[in-house]
Amino acid sequence: MVVGSVSRGCDVVVIGAGPGGYVAAIRLGQLGKDVLLVEKNERLGGVCLNVGCIPSKALIHASDLAYEASHAEGMGITVGDVAVDLGAMVQWKDGIVERLTGGIAQLCKSNGVEVLQGRAEFRGDRTLVVDTADGQVEVNFQQAIIATGSSPVELDGFPHDGASVIGSTEALSLPAVPGRLVVIGGGYIGLELGTVYAKLGSTVTVVEFLPALTPNLDPEVGTALGRRLKKLGVEVLLSHRAERWEPGEPGHVIVTDADGNEKSLDADVVLVTVGRTPNTAGLNLGAAGVATDDKGFISVDDRMRTNVPGIYAIGDVVGGALLAHKAYQEAKVAAEVIVGEPAAFDNVAVPAVIYTDPEVAWAGLTEQEARDQGFNVRTGTFNFRASGRAMSLDATDGFVKAIADADSQRLLGITAVGRGVSEFIGEATLALEMGAFLEDVGLTIHPHPTMSEALQEAVEAALGKAVHTVNR
Repeated sequence: MVVGSVSRGCDVVVIGAGPGGYVAAIRLGQLGKDVLLVEKNERLGGVCLNVGCIPSKALIHASDLAYEASHAEGMGITVGDVAVDLGAMVQWKDGIVERLTGGIAQLCKSNGVEVLQGRAEFRGDRTLVVDTADGQVEVNFQQAIIATGSSPVELDGFPHDGASVIGSTEALSLPAVPGRLVVIGGGYIGLELGTVYAKLGSTVTVVEFLPALTPNLDPEVGTALGRRLKKLGVEVLLSHRAERWEPGEPGHVIVTDADGNEKSLDADVVLVTVGRTPNTAGLNLGAAGVATDDKGFISVDDRMRTNVPGIYAIGDVVGGALLAHKAYQEAKVAAEVIVGEPAAFDNVAVPAVIYTDPEVAWAGLTEQEARDQGFNVRTGTFNFRASGRAMSLDATDGFVKAIADADSQRLLGITAVGRGVSEFIGEATLALEMGAFLEDVGLTIHPHPTMSEALQEAVEAALGKAVHTVNR
């Protein structure tokens, strides 16, 4: 940690130590650059590691385990009453986060990355000031990478108090399982955390303004999710607008349907998850001349360069898919471009996962996107209810769908819903990056019995060669 400094210089300053920032800093250190990594928070890792990806997946796994233990009678297993100690669960989750953030700090140190804790503000296109606990530090840099991430959007009528009206951060560390939880927003964060608390015993209602879940994916995805949420006792109100919060014992969430009819929902806790906004406030981007789009995201090219030579931006702050693994790749591109290597963010596909029950994963084009782009589309679907492995896991909800160009038989996309589909969507992404054809995947032997063989089965269905499902 740099303390007591008035002014210093460096080759590259990286602002923000989330998935994009710390990866960029480490890669630059590996490439021989003098790197200063500025982070406003005490712990490295950003939202993803501290209050996002990792802690939420820990709670998802724990809630899955509790739910499965209490619903195992069909397998001949009787556990009895399953007791959930939410405090102990949160403590276990926090331990995982602590180990990982400590690991990142050690990696930075091992790669010669200097860390400065404080808030950065540009004073020019080669100068910034960092407010630290020990005063201001002026940093003169040759090049800079902005990796400040994003924050949750607040919703009018629902003043965030961190107790009754909360965001995803507070939802990861609640002191007790709420009796009645209303989730505003049916996106991936709302559905993931809503499912966690439904499995832990909350009565959960999801309020979604749009007329469908996962509207950007094929309709059968939203149908499969809705069916499972109903089994879990989660009520989903589509085409409903959340109007306001009325505190009380219990409080009330006032919503209106598409016809303007008003309804009151009892709630002990309201979780607001209606989108994210880029973290650019306070950076004084104007002093550096860095341009943003109409939504406040920093504009970059495929080499992660802003409009100002020598200043780069990566991760959530540049928009697109707000995903940690996208930020990882952009970080490596920016670092390598800085040292003169021929790098660009030119990936064919960025995979995405929603860690609901069942999981949703996709890469490449959906069927509708492929049609909109003018492809003569061929699809093949394999349902997990025909999978021996899915049956043995008592997880037959879902399917794998292959989307291809019927003329060339080139694979265009994969959409999957089911237990553990997150673990093989990377294979689908590799196939897309390699320009694979249906036969390439169809002729690749997959181990049996596994969930991943459903990918091969779906491709074979697209070829009209399905064995374990009826060809159509």
